[in-house]
Amino acid sequence: AAQMASAAAAAAAGMGCYSQTSWALRRLGAGGGALASAATRRRNCSVAAAVFDNQNREYVIVGGGNAAGYAARTFVEHGMADGRLCIVSKEAVPPYERPALTKGYLFPPEKKPARLPGFHTCVGSGGQRQTAEWYKENGIEVLYEDPVEAFDGKTQTLKTSSGKILKYGSLIISTGCAAARLPEKIGGDLPGVHYIRDVADADSLVSSLGKAKKIVVIGGGYIGMEVAAAACGWNLDTTIIFPEDHIMPRLFTPSLAKKYEELYEQNGVKFVKGALIDKLDAGSDGRVSSAILKDGSVVEADTVIVGIGAKPSVSPFEAVGVNIEVGGIEVDSMFRTSIPSIFAIGDVAAFPLKMYDRIARVEHVDHARKSAQHCIETLLTSQAKAYDYLPYFYSRVFEYEGSSRKIWWQFYGDNVGETIEVGNFDPKIATFWIDSGNCCFQYLSLLSVGLLYDNLLPCYILQIVD
Repeated sequence: AAQMASAAAAAAAGMGCYSQTSWALRRLGAGGGALASAATRRRNCSVAAAVFDNQNREYVIVGGGNAAGYAARTFVEHGMADGRLCIVSKEAVPPYERPALTKGYLFPPEKKPARLPGFHTCVGSGGQRQTAEWYKENGIEVLYEDPVEAFDGKTQTLKTSSGKILKYGSLIISTGCAAARLPEKIGGDLPGVHYIRDVADADSLVSSLGKAKKIVVIGGGYIGMEVAAAACGWNLDTTIIFPEDHIMPRLFTPSLAKKYEELYEQNGVKFVKGALIDKLDAGSDGRVSSAILKDGSVVEADTVIVGIGAKPSVSPFEAVGVNIEVGGIEVDSMFRTSIPSIFAIGDVAAFPLKMYDRIARVEHVDHARKSAQHCIETLLTSQAKAYDYLPYFYSRVFEYEGSSRKIWWQFYGDNVGETIEVGNFDPKIATFWIDSGNCCFQYLSLLSVGLLYDNLLPCYILQIVD
């Protein structure tokens, strides 16, 4: 902390033009920033080079995931990125559309798997592919494989793993989540045991799938179901183990889950329900060989994928304010934390979910994109509109070449109240949750995308207010 404070003081003394006051004045006069000339941008870039030599950054995004990529795009759209924005990331590549890692990225080589640079942000929403060259062209500094390890809010400084000291004017925390792991003492770190959160994780899993014969997926949620579907493209013996009575218990009704499970069983997937893992055993080569359940039964496996949830990555920003109920860094409806000039977006943000009047964290790409845009527009403009988010989730499975049936499902709202099921999943099904207390409908649909996308029935959410 002393080192950071000393460095910050020296930097501030040398670069008074980057004081908080001057940042505020520049923002007030930046109405025409989006129309800045090329010459102005070049001047900004040359000024930035000098500033960067003195450790100052006007805007810093910590984290290199989905939200960071969409935040960067919003800075560019407002003409406020060039020479002003720095992204500090633990990854080796620019931000990308993370959902691909458990979908197309896991397809076998002969079935056209997704690969970078194909899914850098913001292609997932129809935007430009933001490669490393895009960041350079827009004057955005990106520090790769150099995560922030220390933070001092009083001096507005950050320290990265390489020892670099950064002084920020405005800080956007976009650190996302980390995969929940099985304890090392029960085999959670054995060779052949995989967790998926980044490209390196996915590459390791793809390597294992290419040699595997029997895989076990632990967890019946998003990650588990998408990975199991992708494994079917490799024609692997696949078993999903989870402690609940049916898959996707936080979103699916028992009836809906039953139909979804039957689809997987038709693709050769086996389910072990109501089961807890006692430990993962290793073979003579030290690699995982089986999953031992609490009831003593054994499920053989040479590859195990653990998908048991995620935890918000709040370190080293705990002092900013963590919500103890939902985890994550607590923010208001414009993603401002309790400390001036510090914001949090994406998975790590605990924000007011206006339509349900509660604090929530949403771990989904849709919220990552929208929260990033809303936050940066609040930071750069006079926008004072509260974030009014309709929770949305989706998944796409069995989309590899040669699949007999490709499925896409969507969920809107909250699964509270009585349910009405429409259709029989041949090819479509919808479930409506009717919450008489709040007078609103929630909707979930399972859609067969064997049909053309533009032939799908439109999806509606109806909210009735007294």
